[in-house]
Amino acid sequence: MSEDVTAAPTRTGPAALLLFHRAYALVALCAWVSLAVQVRVLVGARGLLPAAPFFEALRARGVAFLDAPSVFWLGASDAALVAGALVGAALSALALAGVRPRACIALTLPLYLSYCTAGRAFFGFQWDLLLIETGLVVLVTPTTRASPLGALLVRALLFKLYVESGVAKWQSHLGDWQDGSAMLHYYETAPLPGPAAWLAHSLPAWWHHFESRAVLALELVVPFALFAPRRPRYLALALLTAFQLANLATANYGFFIPLTLALHAGLLDDADVLRLGAWARPRLDERPPRFAGLRRAGLAGFAAAWLALSALEADDAFASGRFAAAAPTALTLAETLRAVNAYHLFGHITRERIEPEVETLEGGAWTERPLRFKPGDVRRTPPLAWPHQPRVDFQLWFHGLEFERGMPPYVARLLERLCAAPDAVQPLFPGPLPARPDAARLVYWRYRFTTPDERRATGDVWSRERVAEGRATLCR
Repeated sequence: MSEDVTAAPTRTGPAALLLFHRAYALVALCAWVSLAVQVRVLVGARGLLPAAPFFEALRARGVAFLDAPSVFWLGASDAALVAGALVGAALSALALAGVRPRACIALTLPLYLSYCTAGRAFFGFQWDLLLIETGLVVLVTPTTRASPLGALLVRALLFKLYVESGVAKWQSHLGDWQDGSAMLHYYETAPLPGPAAWLAHSLPAWWHHFESRAVLALELVVPFALFAPRRPRYLALALLTAFQLANLATANYGFFIPLTLALHAGLLDDADVLRLGAWARPRLDERPPRFAGLRRAGLAGFAAAWLALSALEADDAFASGRFAAAAPTALTLAETLRAVNAYHLFGHITRERIEPEVETLEGGAWTERPLRFKPGDVRRTPPLAWPHQPRVDFQLWFHGLEFERGMPPYVARLLERLCAAPDAVQPLFPGPLPARPDAARLVYWRYRFTTPDERRATGDVWSRERVAEGRATLCR
């Protein structure tokens, strides 16, 4: 008979791992729904980076399937793209409900990888990578029996996420995390600030200097307690959870923070999870599982391979790369499959916010067309977006950082669509678009948060100044 979860009150066992599995399924469901509502704008036939011509070009160049793995080699029609996202959402919902969860998640991973390949620039976010890597950990961690190695694997992934991000900050070429200046700018220049960002930015400079160094401690020191006994582990859990909740209030990073919090479930003890109610009680195996030795060997083999590749990936990203060069094929394959990744969130903080804003020309006058989740109106409080990931809005932040280098293809196509097919990009804009504008362009603004005195006097959340304007796309 299997071990009773209540017999080991200070152990992370099947109840905690079941909570981790269910939390992951919920986050995956959010990610799929977010994708479903915007996939046609992103990679549809009239989208900003159409997928069908992309795969035709790959086929013409003789690119191998393993170099660009995706089911959409078979066809990337709008119907297929939307159907795939709905299938992913349905499978995640079944996993959340406990219906063949492991099989459902196993089916979603190659499907999500397919969208990452098809979506190119729109799917380069680190939480897209984390969703796949965490999903692999879900597949190998059991929920019907105690598995110290399974619990260790969850904590190891969480450790990697935090520590690698901390190392990236420590190595910042600006030295902004070490000198304490990073958080002076973070809230104002985050890609998509959240509702509490203005308030957080308005705190005293000494607090921001403290925050900057506290983040280094949270990411470089606290994670070592993830492997400690109950009390220091729970202290680490409290600190890191508070850290993530503050991030939720001040910025929009799609499903990244909920996914990180799902990994936090791997720090809990079963006795505490069981207090949540009957739904959190796992169904334990009353008989020794079939092929128990083979399953344990498979988990051990996965853990060994994952740890080795993670070390090589970290060496390549943060060190000399000498060891990574010894296994280039394995590392390239792992990166292509998004199975093992390096995480370097906010290695340094941007010092100014340059916002590209869309304008259309009608009757000789230019009219601003703010995107749904961009700053736009200076009186507007930054909106709440998560767990939705507005990929175009987010990606345009990167364009603002380097707009002087030219216009990436998706931006040029956005202007073309505004001219020729505004209904195709209407979902990106809260207000109606003109059916037949004379031209479309981007104007670049430098935004900064107002001071408390300025806000009291004007009511404005932002102040802005015009930096440049892009070349207009004429509508014919």
